Parts: sequence; C-alpha cells; structure tokens
Amino acid sequence: MQWETVIGLEIHVQLATKSKIFSGSSTAFGAEPNTQASAVDLALPGTLPVPNEQAFRYAILFGLAIDAEINKRSVFERKNYFYPDLPKGYQTTQLDKPIVGPGHVEVDLPDGSSKTVRIHHAHLEEDAGKSLHEDFHGMSGIDLNRAGTPLIEIVTEPDMRSSEEAVAFAKKLHSIVTSLGICDGDMSQGSMRFDVNISVRPVGQEEYGTRTETKNLNSFRFMERAIKLEVERQIDVIEDGGRIVQETRLYDGDKDLSRSMRSKEEANDYRYFPCPDLLPVVFEDDYIEALKEQMPELPDARKARFVAQYSLSDYDASILSADAATAQYFETVAEHAGDAKLSANWVMGELSGRLNSEDILIQNCPVSAKALGQLVLRVKDGTISSSGAKKVFGILWQGEQNDVDQIIDQEGLKQVSDTGALEAMVDEVLAGMPDQIAQYKAADEKKRKKLMGGFMGPLMKASKGQGNPKLFNEILQRKLNG
Repeated sequence: MQWETVIGLEIHVQLATKSKIFSGSSTAFGAEPNTQASAVDLALPGTLPVPNEQAFRYAILFGLAIDAEINKRSVFERKNYFYPDLPKGYQTTQLDKPIVGPGHVEVDLPDGSSKTVRIHHAHLEEDAGKSLHEDFHGMSGIDLNRAGTPLIEIVTEPDMRSSEEAVAFAKKLHSIVTSLGICDGDMSQGSMRFDVNISVRPVGQEEYGTRTETKNLNSFRFMERAIKLEVERQIDVIEDGGRIVQETRLYDGDKDLSRSMRSKEEANDYRYFPCPDLLPVVFEDDYIEALKEQMPELPDARKARFVAQYSLSDYDASILSADAATAQYFETVAEHAGDAKLSANWVMGELSGRLNSEDILIQNCPVSAKALGQLVLRVKDGTISSSGAKKVFGILWQGEQNDVDQIIDQEGLKQVSDTGALEAMVDEVLAGMPDQIAQYKAADEKKRKKLMGGFMGPLMKASKGQGNPKLFNEILQRKLNG
C-alpha cells in the first residue's frame, strides 16, 4: 500500500524583548538559575501583570510579514494545569482572540518547486520554566528564569507532506523571524522550538489518520530525523495490524530514537477562562499602519535584490539571503572586496564550512566581515593565491590577528606577479620538458587543455608556490602556442 504523510507544526518563537511579557524581569540567557524570576512571574499574592508593548509589536510584525489578519482586540486567558516548572499553576495565553489570524508562508522546496503553507493563527503567551534532570541524582531541579518570557506560538495547517517540506518551511520561518528582528533564532538556546504533529494515511484517502505529537525539537536536523522515524514507525504498526495511539512523543537526538511520553486525549481540559488581571488590548488602524511602514526587508525581497544587485544565481541568492545575519555579513564582505561572486563563494564555502564544523553562529564568527572582504580582495587582485588565502583565513580564524596584509607579509604568501621573473621561470622549466612540449604540440585543442596542467605543477614548484597562476598560464599559452 502507498502511504501519504501529513504534517502540521506548532512553533514556539521566543521574542527578543529585554524584559518578560508581564514583568520587568530580564530575559537574558545564561544567568544563574532562579535569579531572573520576580514576584510577578511567580504570581505571588498581591502582584499584577503589566503587558509588555514590545511583545505586541513583534507579534503584529510577524502577522504583517505572513500577510495575516491582525486581530485588533487581543484577549488573554488562563490555561490551567499543574507541572513543576509552571510556578503559577496556569499559563497566561490566548485562545479565542489570538493576536494573529490566518496567514500563509511561501516555501521554496529542495526540488525547485514551491509550496504555500497556511498558518492557522499565532498567539502570544508566556513561557514556562525549565526542568533540569542531569545533575540531581534521581531528582529534578527547576530553573524559573525562563518563566514569563514572551512567546508567539505559531500553528500551521496540516499542509506538509514530507520531512523535506517541513524542514524547508521551518527554515523559511526562521528566516522571517530573524529578518524581522523579533527573535535571535538561536535554537541551541531554545529561541525556536518545534512540535511536530504527524500522521499517515493511504494515498487517496481524504480522512486524516491518528496523529502523534513529537515535542521540543530544536534543530532542523533533529526535526528531519524525528519525522522520518515516526513515519516509518506508524507505517510499520499499521501494516503489522496494529493501530496508532494518539500520544506525545520525545525524540533523543544523541541516540536517534523516539519514545512515548504520555497518551494524549482529543481535547485536554485546561479549564480556560479569561484572565481577570488583564484587560483586552485594542489596536487602532493607525498603530498597525505605522508598524507596517517600519517593516524591514524580508527574505523574498532580499533574495530578489541580491539577484538584481549582485548578479547572483537564484541558488546563491537563496542561501545568502535566507538568514539576516548571513546576508549582512555577505554584503559587508562584497563591499570591501568589490567582487560579489567571489565573496559569495568564500562565504558559502570556506566560511560556512568552518562555522558548521565548529557549530558556531555567524554572529559569533571570529573572522570579521571586513577582514574576509580584504582577504577576498587580495585573491581578486592577484596578491595571494587561493591556497595561500586559505592559510590566511586559518590564521584569522584563531582570532589573534585581523590585518590581512600583515599576515600575508609575515607568512611570505605574496604571489610573484613580475612578468619578467615569471617568464624566466617558464623558460627554465620548459627547457627541461621537451617530450611534454612535443606531446602538447601534437595534441588537439581538447587534449591540450588537460596537458596544460602538467606544466603548471613544475612551475609552481619552481616558484615555491608563489608564482601567479593566472600569469603563468598566460605566458605558457603564448610560448607553447607561438
């Protein structure tokens, strides 16, 4: 039997406000446990929440970016449940009147096609604390620093049909929120967390199958693996005569396996009721229009500009425009290098490879965009070879030096570009290669291109790797074909 996968996502996006959604407590990451949880965050008697306007601004900006309806009357409810990391015993969230209504996101897929993923809604809410299990010898610790941090929870329609589509959508959403500046996008710190609802059904069947929810995926790689594992598991269960149980599951990225966490009913009784401490928040049209005028450049517009302004291919423009920080870095490199294509190659090649291998965000890159731009310029003007440039890049990466020209001088990497000196080297090398010259002259045009490399090796050796390959090639062509 042929099976179709059905996927919907719920995404928690931590908003980049400096304080929490209902208190003045800091949202900075990495503080000592329980040092950033105020009396308001804990809902101690006599405290009252005060809404953070910046959180509303960020939510509206997101709604505008996905062409969604903005609900001008925003209401908060209490979602009641009891868990150790929920200090209030309830979560302040939105149910009936979410701030962002239906919208959509256009996604470019790996096969070159595109797809529209519908957004059901996005609502504002406060985050819970964090349970810590590692260092407590059979017990759990609770860190409430995160309690009260503002989130938007984005809920999609079940429009995705494969792990590849889900990851492409997640990456596009990451690009949108970071371009807007409403989230730093650092998934290792929990700034974006994905809950994936997965079901399978026979191809052609309209009715959805029973779904499971895999929670708190914090990387695109983990999301792809978790979806594939769950799809395989569900198909195996059904084909073996079993049935899928609606449940919540957890994925362990280190062990590459998932396990059941708890069964899940169709609708949990959270006993929602309007929050008695918060009045409805009403937005005027002028307020929303003012935010619309402040909208920064979004990924699709930036991609189109990169193609037009820098003559990049669609593929290169897609890679470089997807992330706001990468786009800014690339533009700075191109500005200092004066060559957009060569700059793109270095950012997507050497730089990206090193960032990925050491799991570093480009915001924390030890090589400044200006320094990389200067290095690319030295490759472009022939001061240094590509192999020499990689050595300079390695020294820049260590972070101890950032003057490209100084590194080139101290490492003796400057190319010889004196045509007289290079021509003398060519004459000397060719004098010792009569058989290769005869073979070259007897060859056709296609074979000559291959044979040319046999001369370049001895020439680079004779120049101790410092001869300008482009000039060597020009002199060789002239002498061999003359």
